[in-house]
Amino acid sequence: MQGTRLERSLRDGPHVFSRWARHPWRRVSLLVLTFLVAFFLGNTITSVAGALSLLDPLVAVVAVAFSELLVRQRRRLRQPQVERLWLHLLDMLRMGFLYGLVLDGLRFIS
Repeated sequence: MQGTRLERSLRDGPHVFSRWARHPWRRVSLLVLTFLVAFFLGNTITSVAGALSLLDPLVAVVAVAFSELLVRQRRRLRQPQVERLWLHLLDMLRMGFLYGLVLDGLRFIS
């Protein structure tokens, strides 16, 4: 197969991104942004499902499946050859998503 510029960019993209994120402020801002986007996603899913009142069990199953998928991907990313940034981003995604789910659930209890 011919090594095109697009193929090289896609192959080297994660390494370039990891080098870009070595700066502490960039890394922290990327982690916080990931957490906030995941929080918004978790909060939005439960709000929309609660407002429609149609697919509550299905949304709960999808949310649990998504969380389990993130946990299983974490095991794969703990290998020493994988950059730790991806592991941290995955953790922030999982924490933000679950925090959004729990906070929205507690809001409707009171």
